[in-house]
Amino acid sequence: MLVKIMPNDKGTPSGKLADAEVHFTDGELQGLRLLGFAVWERRTGVGRNVTFPARTYSVGGERRSFSLLRPVTDQSAQDKVRDLVLQAYSEYEAQAAIAS
Repeated sequence: MLVKIMPNDKGTPSGKLADAEVHFTDGELQGLRLLGFAVWERRTGVGRNVTFPARTYSVGGERRSFSLLRPVTDQSAQDKVRDLVLQAYSEYEAQAAIAS
């Protein structure tokens, strides 16, 4: 798989650095992509966070959301995807710094 980074050039919402997509390059999912990831600056200013594709819904007038990409059994499975997205963003930043 390949992670594609699309920078947030608009600056809104505040703290959002980029959107990301996971492109599947092999296997049964080859030719498909999973949208909805985003890279954010942490509110503390140290480090970055990745949000996953999610669906919002309403319960009693309160908005909630649930992740569309969830682990089957191994809770650390999401960490692997999060790390791939963060690594791709770091590589994007390095290439952007060289280009400018």
